[in-house]
Amino acid sequence: MGRYVPGKRSCCAYRLAEEQRHKDCEAMEGDEYKCASAAVDSVSKILKNNRKSSITRLLNDTAKGLKHVYQLSHPSQEDLTYDLFKCSKKPEEASLGKLLSVLRSFGIREDDPRLKHTIEKMHEYELQIEDDCDTRHCLLNKKQFKECIRPSINLIAQTLRNDLIIPCWGEFTAKIKEIFDECANIHEGKVANYIPQLARVDPEKWGLSICTIDGQRVNYGDARVPFCFQSISKALTFKDKLRNYWSCHTLCWKILFLAFNYAIVASDLGADFVHNYVGHEPSGRLFNEICLDCNGKPHNPLINAGAIIVTSLLKMGHKMADRYDFVLTQYRKLAGGGYIGFNNATFLSERDTADRNYALSYYMKENNCFPGSISLRDELDFYFQLCSLETTCESAAVMAATLANGGVCPLTNEICISARPCRDVLSLMYSCGMYDYSGQFAFQVGLPAKSGVSGAMIVVVPNLMGICIWSPPLDKMGNSVRGVSFCKKMIETFNFHNYDSLLHADTKKIDPRKRGVPNESELILEMMFATKKGNIDDVRRMFLGGINLNMSDYDGRTPLHLAASEGQSLMVDFFLDIAHVNPLVRDRWNRTAYDDALSFGFTKIAEKIKSYMDKISGGFVPITIPPEKARQLLPENGDVLINLPEEANEWEKELRILVDRLSYFDHSNDCGSSPSTAENGDGAFDILEKSSEGNSGPSALDAESITDGAGGQIDLNMKISS
Repeated sequence: MGRYVPGKRSCCAYRLAEEQRHKDCEAMEGDEYKCASAAVDSVSKILKNNRKSSITRLLNDTAKGLKHVYQLSHPSQEDLTYDLFKCSKKPEEASLGKLLSVLRSFGIREDDPRLKHTIEKMHEYELQIEDDCDTRHCLLNKKQFKECIRPSINLIAQTLRNDLIIPCWGEFTAKIKEIFDECANIHEGKVANYIPQLARVDPEKWGLSICTIDGQRVNYGDARVPFCFQSISKALTFKDKLRNYWSCHTLCWKILFLAFNYAIVASDLGADFVHNYVGHEPSGRLFNEICLDCNGKPHNPLINAGAIIVTSLLKMGHKMADRYDFVLTQYRKLAGGGYIGFNNATFLSERDTADRNYALSYYMKENNCFPGSISLRDELDFYFQLCSLETTCESAAVMAATLANGGVCPLTNEICISARPCRDVLSLMYSCGMYDYSGQFAFQVGLPAKSGVSGAMIVVVPNLMGICIWSPPLDKMGNSVRGVSFCKKMIETFNFHNYDSLLHADTKKIDPRKRGVPNESELILEMMFATKKGNIDDVRRMFLGGINLNMSDYDGRTPLHLAASEGQSLMVDFFLDIAHVNPLVRDRWNRTAYDDALSFGFTKIAEKIKSYMDKISGGFVPITIPPEKARQLLPENGDVLINLPEEANEWEKELRILVDRLSYFDHSNDCGSSPSTAENGDGAFDILEKSSEGNSGPSALDAESITDGAGGQIDLNMKISS
């Protein structure tokens, strides 16, 4: 196909049209000038007489003021964390040890799997800096610090904001410690002696571990003291030493595994399938009694008969080794990678004293309780192997917290148990988990729990935390004496009972989940007290919690005034460099923080404050904008609508109203064209800024120039930069 080339006639017509257009433009030029002058005159009438007469100059000055608006550019979480933990003597470096210490105070420990990559990176820098140097006590530059915290920044940011299920962790653990110490004075009960490994345990052992659904953890007493001791080889590799360390600090798994076996099978095969072979009613009999319910099935999965049936359902038809590996893997997932091991001595003792379990199994086989044709000896060996698993209080607490978290491990965020099996196992633990004491425990404590003959006991506070208690002496029902007493005292202190009212709670009971909402006077008092004492951690926490650090007391004095008067240089640096407070605020005596620093002889602090005051001199004051307002300043389509109110007398008032009226603007009106700038109904003048760089990401507004436009429109040119 040929290309069209305009001929001579077409070129002449085009030239004539161009000449006519230029003539029309020249004719309209005078009218346009008149329109522009009229627009400027109308704007001048809106502004007060004491203002500058030039609208262009006024808007340029306003744009300069907007340059000093704080919090428009949001630093990344890594940058903010680095700024919070910078060293005062070496501002170019930050302390990772201080960060880990703060995390520890909230219950987040260094061995948390979510901090694994951060700790590994820390050790890499430890080797690079100096072989015998502990990185927790050395400083890292910004790049190294950010590389260390980046893999775990979500957890770190959540913790520093104190956005955790138990916000007042220190107060909560102090109360738990009081109850723990009270129960240590209980010396009743007897240690189980049906196998030698249980009879040899020291009855004075007493341990406790707690894990919340956010991964906050704490241990007390003998939580990692050996229960079933395993022989130690003569020559051990490092890996063997680690394995031996765990095995020497473990307790026997025993009956605790029953609840988790049911949850694993129900997740794998479905709860309806499992309950074709086992019921879900309390038996009202001893846990090892030879009896079935009215349907010819074991009463529930948490007594010996039901546990043997549930074990036989685990990976039916697979080889015994594969079945064992499957269960062990599932247990370790539930424990967040914590230690789950096997004690062969316990296994041999269990098998040698298994007459009752053999009798119970043959009775159930006679009544066709087992699925299909099975080898009874193999199934019982598998059952004894699972009975001989061992763990620590720490790992068991994490497993209990997984149940409290709806089947999701709090340390790995991995789904280990489906939602319905998790709900069902908690229901069974609530009604059947404490042997013949289950009904009384549900009445008095009101929480799902499972006890074992080793003296171990797990308790689940749904949607809050998991607890593992270990004390070998048992009562007549086969439950840990100290464990039951601890639960009763805990319920008297905290509103954890399943039927404690959260709306009309007992005023004597504590709800550790509750976040106090202090009034303004309490916040001011807390902020001022922390500033006076130089408690940078409390001030940092309040800053991250969104509290306005520009608040003032009844004398109009801000925390910066107090920090300058007390000579708290670290506080002053934090307020100015990180929190960006307003250094121009004056108290009731018309004094600034700079004046206070000079009066008390803190010259360096005064110079620091003066440098910030100079940055915002010339009549422009800084404006602290809340995050939601700052987000509104970031346009999606590059258009910003600015209103200059008629009644604004002072620069601060004018700038605040100006920023408050910044909003999203849809540049396509009903007619499909961009609206021109005009005076609106409330006496404000709208200036439409149109940017060619429509950036919707985190950005700051940087004014470049403001000029009078044609047609009565004022062109405000602002660059949107990332």
